[in-house]
Amino acid sequence: MKMKFHKEGYASLLLALLFSVILIFIAWHFFPVSQLAHWFSYLLSAFVVVTILQFFRNPTREFTTGENLVIAPADGKIVVIEETEEKEYFKDKRLQVSIFMSPINVHVNRYPIAGTVSFFKYHPGKFLAAWEPKSSTDNERTTVVVKHAGKGTEILFRQIAGALARRIVWYCKEGDVAQQGGEMGFIKFGSRVDLFLPLGTKLNVKIGDVVVGSQTAIAEI
Repeated sequence: MKMKFHKEGYASLLLALLFSVILIFIAWHFFPVSQLAHWFSYLLSAFVVVTILQFFRNPTREFTTGENLVIAPADGKIVVIEETEEKEYFKDKRLQVSIFMSPINVHVNRYPIAGTVSFFKYHPGKFLAAWEPKSSTDNERTTVVVKHAGKGTEILFRQIAGALARRIVWYCKEGDVAQQGGEMGFIKFGSRVDLFLPLGTKLNVKIGDVVVGSQTAIAEI
């Protein structure tokens, strides 16, 4: 698997490298004879840089595609499967499937189906922990609706910021063509993505399953 560094991480990597240079300079300038201080600065610098490289990795993958498939929009663990009222766009009952993205997951977000972006909205908000029930409606988030290219079925999904993730990035707008598995955004340092599917949708996952963005078939429509 070929590994790339995501463009959203360049600023963070630059800050990490600057921090490392300053830390090592301080260790050598103020503690010139202390091997402990030198090794501490090396190890902490390496930890910070490696952490940033890990957070913003973007592996090249073979995508799973299919006209009837809803593909995972993010890496993570299935933490919610429930029938719920979707109040922003559909204003009716939907099947909600939530994926929790930990800091060690790949943070790229992808389109679950092919079609057209029929609705998009960004909501500023709070930064509650991603597992809090109110995070879906109170946190910083985006709402994206894609209309299926062939069937006309609409799938809604949300990028939701959490207590650690405080920066949502999106690359879509209403009217855009969505390619199944194509990048639509990024959540820095992980959080949560919610999918809202029509009632009666056949699910291929259960709570606790680990899914891989652009590869795991979440459901069939």
